[in-house]
Amino acid sequence: MLYWLIDLSERVSVLNVFRYITFRTGGAMITALVFVFLFGPTIIDHLRIRQGKGQPIRTDGPQSHLVTKKGTPTMGGLMILFGIVSSTVLWANPANAYVWIVLGVTLCFGAVGFYDDYLKVTKQTHAGFAGRTRLLIETTIAAAACLAIANLGRGALATSLTFPFLKELVIQLGWFFVVFGAFIIVGAGNAVNLTDGLDGLAIVPVIIAALSFGFISYLVGNTVFADYLNIHYVAGTGELAVLCGAVIGSGLGFLWFNAPPASIFMGDTGSLALGGMLGTIAVATKHEIVLAVIGGLFVLEAVSVIVQVASFKLTGKRVFKMAPIHHHFEQLGWTEPQIVIRFWIVSVVLALAGLSTLKLR
Repeated sequence: MLYWLIDLSERVSVLNVFRYITFRTGGAMITALVFVFLFGPTIIDHLRIRQGKGQPIRTDGPQSHLVTKKGTPTMGGLMILFGIVSSTVLWANPANAYVWIVLGVTLCFGAVGFYDDYLKVTKQTHAGFAGRTRLLIETTIAAAACLAIANLGRGALATSLTFPFLKELVIQLGWFFVVFGAFIIVGAGNAVNLTDGLDGLAIVPVIIAALSFGFISYLVGNTVFADYLNIHYVAGTGELAVLCGAVIGSGLGFLWFNAPPASIFMGDTGSLALGGMLGTIAVATKHEIVLAVIGGLFVLEAVSVIVQVASFKLTGKRVFKMAPIHHHFEQLGWTEPQIVIRFWIVSVVLALAGLSTLKLR
């Protein structure tokens, strides 16, 4: 809404700052952070009262979790989503379709995660609703978003797959782009969801990825910078930097309460929403492959589960002591802070590697 103040800039010159994406991104970040700080304690208290026993803890997981995490409320993703939505609506350009597409996927995935969390809390079981049904709903949402993105794009690039390091290599996917894009979005959502298993483990890599894609969005949506860096220009995607700023602010605010020992868990409400958001931004900016690099930690967590399940079904043996892989390291004797901080370091290194693709062409 503040973007409309530009109309008054001819009378009040200081209002011209609202033209700049960088200024509004900073404003979105601060607004979301303040929102979560102010309303976070109230949301946590409300969820604690409503949920009673809190998030059910897996009995087949690390035994220490039955003691240290018992009774902790979940659905903390609600405070993240409230911060993101309020901040984005306030600071982003309301006429930008990409913002509404990404925000729509974020909220829809958040609703799916909320329902899953609701079932877990009310039935006191770690299993939510049927996995196939959930995947079908997520795929439908993601496909609709990809169709909208394809219609927004210009020329053949709109439905093409681009590659880092090689600007000239572009594969035209046609309408298979919708299938491919939906796979990226659904995969990202569930990969972040699998990563969310220890206090602070998922939110910091999400913040790092949001920071990276905020930078990428800004560059991809700017003709001057896109031409200088020799990357594909996608008109309108620069505004997604504002949304990424809101994610960073909300994420930092949530981390304040999620730092060990956590006062609240993100739950599927937050992890699915944030993963779906990152996937949609990657599809919109034509950086799907770079997402696999920047979000390499999420990929590793998801692959560890796939390998574990496939190995057990085919051979009856497990590759890891427990999956996702962060639990494997717990079983090896790593402490929770060791795992979390080391995984954060891995996320930073992967983000730097992903961002390096912008220049190395």
